[in-house]
Amino acid sequence: MTVQEKLGQLQQLTWTGETGPGGGQTAETEDAARAGRLGSVLNIHGAAHTNALQRIAVEDSRLGIPLLFGLDVIHGFWTTFPIPLAQAAAFDPEVSRSDAEVANAETRTNGVRWTFAPMMDVTHEPRWGRIAEGSGEDPYLNAAYAVAKIRAHQGAADGSELAHDDRLAACAKHFVAYGGAEGGRDYNTVDMSEQRLRNHYLPPFKAAIDAGAATVMAAFNTVGGVPAHGNAHTMQAILKDEWDFDGFVVSDYTGVQELIAHGFAEDGADAAALAFTAGMDMEMVSTNITEHGESLVESGALPLDRLDDAVARVLRLKFALGLFETPYCDESAEITEPSPAARAAARAAAARCMVLLKNEASALPLAPDLASVAVVGPFADSTDLHGTWAGPGCRRFPSVSVVEAVREAAPSATVTHAGTDPSQAADAARAADVTVVVVGEDPALSGEAAARADIALPAGQEELIAAVAATGRPYVVVLVNGRPLVLGDWYDAAPAVLEAWHGGIEAGSAVADALFGAVNPGGKLPVTFPRAVGQIPVYYNHESTGRPYDPDEKYTSKYLDLEDGPRLPFGHGLSYTTFTTSEPTPTRESITRDELAAGATVEVTVTVTNTGHRTGDETVQLYVHDVAASIAQPVRKLRGFRRVTLAPGATTTVTFPLGEEDLGFWTNDPAGTFRVERGRFDVYAGTSSTAPAYGTLRVL
Repeated sequence: MTVQEKLGQLQQLTWTGETGPGGGQTAETEDAARAGRLGSVLNIHGAAHTNALQRIAVEDSRLGIPLLFGLDVIHGFWTTFPIPLAQAAAFDPEVSRSDAEVANAETRTNGVRWTFAPMMDVTHEPRWGRIAEGSGEDPYLNAAYAVAKIRAHQGAADGSELAHDDRLAACAKHFVAYGGAEGGRDYNTVDMSEQRLRNHYLPPFKAAIDAGAATVMAAFNTVGGVPAHGNAHTMQAILKDEWDFDGFVVSDYTGVQELIAHGFAEDGADAAALAFTAGMDMEMVSTNITEHGESLVESGALPLDRLDDAVARVLRLKFALGLFETPYCDESAEITEPSPAARAAARAAAARCMVLLKNEASALPLAPDLASVAVVGPFADSTDLHGTWAGPGCRRFPSVSVVEAVREAAPSATVTHAGTDPSQAADAARAADVTVVVVGEDPALSGEAAARADIALPAGQEELIAAVAATGRPYVVVLVNGRPLVLGDWYDAAPAVLEAWHGGIEAGSAVADALFGAVNPGGKLPVTFPRAVGQIPVYYNHESTGRPYDPDEKYTSKYLDLEDGPRLPFGHGLSYTTFTTSEPTPTRESITRDELAAGATVEVTVTVTNTGHRTGDETVQLYVHDVAASIAQPVRKLRGFRRVTLAPGATTTVTFPLGEEDLGFWTNDPAGTFRVERGRFDVYAGTSSTAPAYGTLRVL
């Protein structure tokens, strides 16, 4: 390969054509493919479109190296599943696996072999719009979902199944600490200690690499003052050297070019040299590597062995995907719409993600023999409940609306609808046996570049709820949103509140399933809901202070004008039945560090019983607290969860293993030192992060 051809493999361009190759930037893409100076294209799909462009690369270029087509398939292609944050609320990674399996079939037949998912950016920032794309505030939960989705996309961790026609290459993103952006403002500064980086932000990525993630995408933010796109400590020292990652790192959209705006690079040539010598392997959209690469190689600013390493990483994935043997897709087998089976899977997933936040006097489920139901609010009849980054399907296939689904679920009832006008909503409520108030956020209010300074319900919605409440008639509230919200006084007055998130193509159907009891909600919050914006960040896995909150002492950590603690804690979620859980019981009182280092574990058992009158799901959660350590530890950290289904009166015992990874932590050593220290560990178990029951374990 010539240097130009090598550099071409490191270039990814975006596709702007809607009807196939030709015209505008698409002509530039075709020319680059024909010259053998293009490695990948994003934002193109459709069997005919991808085949046409692929033929140019394979049949017209000197070496005939096929292109790799990538797309943001975040929670569905044609069939939109719930947003990733909602999926995390299921506390069941099988939901993510189901999403990936449906997406694989639809995406692959449209010529795309690479998805820019999953996102595993742990965050304590509900104002950050991209909280919708990840799995919330906990590293352990994020890791579990990342592993499930990567395995579903790729198959075996060694990459041996990537060429199968039901697989996609995955991309672990964004590397790293993007979720720590100051103020929740997208692309913003992140500054932290090494131990916070390693204990909080890196674990999901390490799990993803161990699961075989084929690619990694760099983050837009700085880490300790160094932009992630030029950060040799994270990309090279940790990812490639320490973790032995042999896939490739792709920039985010124009991320290499943005090194100039960061004040890290002087110009495009400097940006390319800094990014690629720090461990970057492919540049997305901006073209600094192809414009300046030859001169950088000639001057020695880009060593030839670093160039060859990057090219080899890209080519290895193309070989693993079978692109050299089968560069084209079968146009006759292209999937062009959601199948009934795919829609059924999306509906089941959305229902499994529902979180029952409150339910006073058993206001839910609704009786099936209601004579009349009013469905009101700005999202009552919305057919866009797909959520952010919904894929091409959201433009062609509308979501099932809540009012439509309620009519189907209660065919004998008179179902009326009112929108955003409070007086009309109140009139509808007075005439109905019960009112379903559907409020929340438009999908455009979450996702990338969608930070919100005020995360209460948007203007007019609280007034609408108040108008319905003032009628004195029964009502329930359904939330459709892409982030945790600050829930105002209306929440205290509402008889029942169902968190439905942005639920995808079958969102309305899933809401109706939960409202009428066809599904018993069993989800849990994967992120804390704050009492007020001024309280942010507020999260369960915080460190203690020297003066923890005490309501009877003035000089403790608190706000003068706000009740302590969150509105709703991580792990919270109710059911139409009730459960009890036992104290966690370790199978032994102590274990040595040598035993832990050798792979030994301590099992912790918890008994859970359905004490109610309905079959339902409960998620038993296990938390650990290292009572005294050389680095202050979180007051609790999640180290196990299990969602179980129990009939009325049924009991089961859940067992969790605790090993070295669960009881240790990373120090502030930049070279990476993991340590398990002697001492007492409190082990909590229950149905949320505030569970009081605990046992103790001692490490010797």
